[in-house]
Amino acid sequence: MHSRLLKTFLAVARTGNVTRVAQEVNLAQSSVSDQIQALETELGASLFIRSRQGLTLTPAGEALKPYAENLLALADEARSAVDATRAGTPGSLSIGALETIASARLAGWLASFRAVHAGIDIKLRIAGSGDLLRRLGEGEIDVAFCFERPPVLETGAPDQRLARRVVAVEPLALIAPPGDNHVDVDLATLAEKHFVATETGCVYRAMLDKAFGEAGLGKPRLAAEAGSIDAIAGLVAAGAGFGLVPRLAVAAAIERGEVAELAWPGSVRSADIVMVWRRRRVQPPALKAFLTALAEGFAPVTPAGARPRHAASLPS
Repeated sequence: MHSRLLKTFLAVARTGNVTRVAQEVNLAQSSVSDQIQALETELGASLFIRSRQGLTLTPAGEALKPYAENLLALADEARSAVDATRAGTPGSLSIGALETIASARLAGWLASFRAVHAGIDIKLRIAGSGDLLRRLGEGEIDVAFCFERPPVLETGAPDQRLARRVVAVEPLALIAPPGDNHVDVDLATLAEKHFVATETGCVYRAMLDKAFGEAGLGKPRLAAEAGSIDAIAGLVAAGAGFGLVPRLAVAAAIERGEVAELAWPGSVRSADIVMVWRRRRVQPPALKAFLTALAEGFAPVTPAGARPRHAASLPS
């Protein structure tokens, strides 16, 4: 399967429109159609269902899609590996992370890695969990660090393309506006309070919703939703409500007295930091060195009193 045909196939799968793809790659529509037909002939299967609404993938097309993505990614990695040998360098490593994890945890880990592998060019990308997993699946980054959020496909099934390892366990903190004499409270009392929460789908929001649901208290009352931990801390500090966040993200604000900390009464009191990467037969040299260093020398950071889950050895 020629890479040109695979690229055209993925472009049509993404847009569902031959005309749009032809405009993107500056080809005639007939050339795009011929490439798709050539690939279908080579594979002996129809890859698209054609209708007035556009083109959608057949089961055969759905089966081909992840392999096409992996083949093209592997081709790019092969070129990069060859280029690195010509330049006499060990290559580059693109790491994605949540801003909180990057500043509070990843900085120290990367410093340890760089001390041994100074020649590897490291690029650090900051984004949200969903964007990190998307970029990882599409090959834009090599490895991602985020809080526990099982990578799944659109069908809801776990994404078997991604491997993961727990690298740290962080306690959760229930934060409240400063200025009052706060005492630890139970869930029934918290049900009467307003919360500043992350968006639906985030691990903290899921923990909050689950704790209230299991206690038969319905959903928490929301004062606001925010996509940033810093924004949540700021809103809580201003008196908007309570918040449930990883303690490392608000430790400084707690020390400065900007927010008050209470014990979270929910059954789950910590969140795992996970490292996620794509499974593949051949790992790029820089990523292989990073995974090896993590497995051999980076001890998981575990807070006092936390009960981490067992972390398995690194898969391929």
